[in-house]
Amino acid sequence: MKRLYVLVLVLFICSTRLLAQNNDLLLARQYAANGEQQKALDIYQKLFKQDNEAYYQQYLTSLLTFKKFDEAETITKKMLRKYPGNNEYTIALGSVYTQQGNTAKADALYNDLIRNLPADQGAIANIASQFYQSANADYAIKIFLQGRKLIHNDNAFAFELITLYRYKRDKAALTEEYLTFLPANPVFLSQAESTLATVYEGPADYDMLKVSLLKRIQKDPQQVVYTNLLTWQFLQQKEFDMALNQALALSRRQNDDGSNVFELCRTLVANEAYDAAIRGYEYIVSKGDKDNQNYISAKIELINTKNLKVTNGQYTQADLLGLEKDYTDLLNELGRGRGTVFAMQKLANLQAFKLHKLKDAQALLEAAIAIQGVRPALLAACKLDLGDIYLLNNQPWDASLLYSQVEKDNTATPMAQDAALRNAKLAYYTGDFDWARRQLNILKAATTQLIANDALNLSLLISDNLNADSAGKALKIYSRADLLIFAEQPAKAMLTLDSIDKKYPGNALEADILMAKARIMIQQKNFTNAVTILKEIVEKHSFDLWADDAVYMLGDIYETKLNDANQAKTYYQKIITDYPGSLWINDARKRFRLLRGDKNDAS
Repeated sequence: MKRLYVLVLVLFICSTRLLAQNNDLLLARQYAANGEQQKALDIYQKLFKQDNEAYYQQYLTSLLTFKKFDEAETITKKMLRKYPGNNEYTIALGSVYTQQGNTAKADALYNDLIRNLPADQGAIANIASQFYQSANADYAIKIFLQGRKLIHNDNAFAFELITLYRYKRDKAALTEEYLTFLPANPVFLSQAESTLATVYEGPADYDMLKVSLLKRIQKDPQQVVYTNLLTWQFLQQKEFDMALNQALALSRRQNDDGSNVFELCRTLVANEAYDAAIRGYEYIVSKGDKDNQNYISAKIELINTKNLKVTNGQYTQADLLGLEKDYTDLLNELGRGRGTVFAMQKLANLQAFKLHKLKDAQALLEAAIAIQGVRPALLAACKLDLGDIYLLNNQPWDASLLYSQVEKDNTATPMAQDAALRNAKLAYYTGDFDWARRQLNILKAATTQLIANDALNLSLLISDNLNADSAGKALKIYSRADLLIFAEQPAKAMLTLDSIDKKYPGNALEADILMAKARIMIQQKNFTNAVTILKEIVEKHSFDLWADDAVYMLGDIYETKLNDANQAKTYYQKIITDYPGSLWINDARKRFRLLRGDKNDAS
């Protein structure tokens, strides 16, 4: 019974003491947070005397904050005498010397630690970790590198070193470490590319990678991971032909099915490097292996890429007819079934909007939507396109019926909102402005920004001009011109626009006509004239409906068509400063920051 009493008494005393220490620790932290460092220091000193090991770090930190280096050195040496094998105190003493300005003494301590490093992987990692926790990444790296020598493994601690080099933004060391690490660990290639992309800051860094890669490829030409990384490097530098050359060379060397080339071509298309992508797809098709899973896909994508090249640049009638023949040949080879509906859709759009073969396009899409088993999204897209062709073919009721079908079958989706917008535009094109405006007012709340923006602009266009002219006579001519622009008949559209002022002088459509003409210039790839017209809107109609659209379009043209980043930044900045309520504000801010060179959040 007496022993139990003594045990309870000891436990009570210990718990009381522990509670008191915890209270003191909380009080010290409160003093420190309030800037009363001396009071905090006094408490840490008292706690350290009670339990050296438990309160050493807090006391040391407080002493260093007060620059009491002599006392910090004294207590650290005391802990070293008490725990002579504990490297934590050696590293802490070195940190004290460093903060005193005595780096030579710190280096002597650290170098002695390195000389006596044990040949044990776990112990090495632990010591390096202690250096890193002491904010000494340089010596953590030295420990790992010396550790590699001791355990005779040049690949040891690769992850740790990659992390440290990235932390220090030591681009050269990080590059070399990855190049040593990747051959045995190719699954980490994507991670390496992502990491290097966040650390590299310009062409010089990518050139450094290229030089290192070429040296290693020369020594080890069979190492696939180096070739893949070199391909990626060329992509980052937008040297698309060089990137493709690397991929083709590797594919030929391995005599593979061209899968890597196929995936690269997708990236090339996304970067609008159409010529390089076409060359890549042609390589896969030229292999002539119809059993190859990539053969049909490459053949299809080859034509799609030619389509993009033709329709996104200057083209001749011969280019269009050649592309039409490519699609026709493809459909003749593969047949007209659910697997080729997408090709029928693209051919129909080419015929309708570029070649103006409206009857052929209509017949092709009518056949496409009659095919059983077509994916719902593709079927809906074909119906929308067929509705557009009905509209151009003077069949507005048939067009409206198809738009309404798609809206009903895809309730509460962007596809439904697109269908509703097309129906509203149909009413606008045909002069039913009141019905169009009611539908557009609903669509102003659309989840898709482009649809919401289009709906808002068209609704305001109708409202402003009906207020000025209740009969909407000038607006009816303008809407016909709009339809001609949509049908890609620029000459007729321009004549129609020019007729408005002649018939109705003093109308309220001046800025609208300028914007329509700018759209025609963009459609014709005449970006210089488009810029002139858009600047006229910005300068003379800065408070008009189209003002912020014109500013944003100028930024986009300068960035993507005229390759003038400084001018593009000027106009994106203008959106941010002069039109903070614009629907383009988020896009403008994002593109401005990218052009300014801001790193993304992930970096």
